[in-house]
Amino acid sequence: MTNTNEIRRRHKKRPFIWIAAFIFLTGIGVLIITLSGNDEGIINNHATFTVKQGPLTISIIESGTIKAREQAVIKNEVEGKTSVISLVEEGSRVKKGDLLIELDSSELLDKKIDQQIRVQNAEAAFVSAREDLAVVENQAQSDIDKAQLAYDFSKQDLNKYLEGEYPNELKEAESGITLAKEEIARAREKLEWSKKLFNERYISQTELQADELAEKKKLLDLELAQNNLNLLKDFTHKRKLAQLESDVKQAKMALDRTTRKAKADVVQAGANLKAKEAEFERQKDKLNKIEEQIAKTKIYAPADGLVVYATSAQGGRRGRPVEPLQEGQDVRERQELIYLPTTSSAKAEVAIHEASLDKISIGLPARITVDALSGERFTGHVAKIAPLPDPQSAFLNPDLKVYNTDIFLDHNSDTLRTGMSCKAEIIIAHYEMTTYIPVQAVLRVGEKPTVYTVKSNILEPRHVEIGLDNDRMVRIISGLEPGEVVSLTPPLSAAAVETISEPTLREKDMSNLKPKTGDSSSVKGKENEQKEKSARQPIPTAAKEQRIEKTGTDKSASPKAGEITSKQKKKTKTGSQGMSSEQRKVIWSRIEGKMSPEEIKRFENMSPEEQRALRRQLIREQGGVER
Repeated sequence: MTNTNEIRRRHKKRPFIWIAAFIFLTGIGVLIITLSGNDEGIINNHATFTVKQGPLTISIIESGTIKAREQAVIKNEVEGKTSVISLVEEGSRVKKGDLLIELDSSELLDKKIDQQIRVQNAEAAFVSAREDLAVVENQAQSDIDKAQLAYDFSKQDLNKYLEGEYPNELKEAESGITLAKEEIARAREKLEWSKKLFNERYISQTELQADELAEKKKLLDLELAQNNLNLLKDFTHKRKLAQLESDVKQAKMALDRTTRKAKADVVQAGANLKAKEAEFERQKDKLNKIEEQIAKTKIYAPADGLVVYATSAQGGRRGRPVEPLQEGQDVRERQELIYLPTTSSAKAEVAIHEASLDKISIGLPARITVDALSGERFTGHVAKIAPLPDPQSAFLNPDLKVYNTDIFLDHNSDTLRTGMSCKAEIIIAHYEMTTYIPVQAVLRVGEKPTVYTVKSNILEPRHVEIGLDNDRMVRIISGLEPGEVVSLTPPLSAAAVETISEPTLREKDMSNLKPKTGDSSSVKGKENEQKEKSARQPIPTAAKEQRIEKTGTDKSASPKAGEITSKQKKKTKTGSQGMSSEQRKVIWSRIEGKMSPEEIKRFENMSPEEQRALRRQLIREQGGVER
């Protein structure tokens, strides 16, 4: 029974043994293939690269979308929001004048009926105001004529009195005086004769008294005539003249008032007419606009072409999913609905990061591959670079600045469709024969590009002059010769010390502060000592690398040249603050280069916490800082 159980246990263990052996052999095979398949090598567990000379292409590869070079953009021109009632099928070919989209117009039709009523009311008010203006103008002219006639009559009355009535009255008064004087003379003469006849006893006393009475009456008539003349001159004439002159003045003022009031009434009636006319025109314009909006609910093809929905062409380019265009969907004003390519010429639209913008220019050649057309490659050239970054990308991610760039394809193909995903490789430069090394082998020490050459297991820094890079290889203009070996994992602490120590020293010089008590040398002295040690630094052995991997530190060894001690970390906090984006990129490339394809796959399947922990471990092995 015991033997049977042991046999069963052995059988159970065999699968695990075979699996472990398979994994071990697979790892050895991958390692051998990796070492034999590239120009990199490992010296004492230290990755190196042999400087090569040969052809090198400097290019930028970006993903993009195939679009028609010339196309008609069909937009929704109906104000506000509306819904799609009918929609032409995507991918169908249409001719000019064919119905593409019909939008909901029920609300606009109701508005049209209400607006027609407003137009009729405005027209009635306009006609009434026009007739009122005619009546006011007629009445104003009548009032002015009447006032003018009264003014003319008053002037005529004044002239008639001065030139006719008053002279007549004056002559009549004067003639009355003259007649009275004549009658007095006759009465006196008769009285004289009566007195003679009375003395001679021819007439009686009564007759004599009658003649005397007649004389007195004539005297009174003369006095009365003289009083009437004086009354006419001193009172009646002056009063009559003042009255007539006042009538003329009042008639003149009345004429002025009537004229002004008539003009005001006419102006007011005219203004009212203009207001009613403007309101009538405004209501008609509103009606016309509603009718135009109703007409715009039916969108027709402006030219022959292939129907492409705007949502299909945009896809997820703007960083968020786009709802496909379909019947019943609500659309807003000015929203792009359909792209109608009018020519067979195509272009690739890509987004160039601002870091690569200075490398590209108009006219650069490009190679385009379409994901859906495997095996086909198209050529083209850069035709347009946006002057400003894409606002939609900047809105979604303010730290991301990309510039939309159009690449025109040199040749047309019937297999290309708008909206296809593609990759464009913009050829910046091509060298038939040049020297190059991987970009992760170059550090900036003191703002100078530096590589670490390997000679007799010793790292020696060397300043080089570099050219353009393609994110994988960098061109070496001078400083290296083909066949030399450079380190792919140069000591990052040298670059960190250069970038951290110099600002610290400048701050100390500005504040005139002395080093802390107990320090054996100043920070500047430590920096020079570290530079001298980093000039010839031995490559760590495999045993020491394993010990560092387990503990995370090397307690048996003193700090290497260029490494930052704990005191320096306290003073400078973290080296990442003084490192450039290019140095962080080199660190990340080195981390990824240290991992095999299987490890990278496992790394992608890890949780974010596990990924961060693995990054810290790899960074500690390289003596760098976490980006």
